[in-house]
Amino acid sequence: MQLRNPSRVSREQIESVRNMFNSFHHVAIICSDYARSKRFYVEILGLEVVREIYRDDRKSFKLDLRVGDKSQIELFSFPNPPARVSNPEACGLRHIAFEVEDVSDIAQKLSARGVDIEPIRVDEATHKTFTFFKDPDGLPIELYQK
Repeated sequence: MQLRNPSRVSREQIESVRNMFNSFHHVAIICSDYARSKRFYVEILGLEVVREIYRDDRKSFKLDLRVGDKSQIELFSFPNPPARVSNPEACGLRHIAFEVEDVSDIAQKLSARGVDIEPIRVDEATHKTFTFFKDPDGLPIELYQK
């Protein structure tokens, strides 16, 4: 959906919808190798399986994974999905970020499980630590200090 005449949106209209959304419900990810990605998200990252279904009409798995108390990742498999465009920066979803209590601790735990973690950095605006790693298909995932 494209905004019609964005210059005509009044401050009152903006304020009336400011708290329309409670939180993110889920992020959907399409993977190239379902077994490999399922292992990564469940065994390496430790996400809890909510449900797993196979949709025969689409030749597709759908795996719902719990993230925290409210959010989920939907992991999909499809036959021959196109490659993800990511370098250089492409329009669209750039990365997903997990809020964590201690970036260094989680980075060490993931590194011990074979995950290649980038050096930990400090956000210039918030002064909080963060780092990145990638899932099996190269999707950037961020760890961000609470």
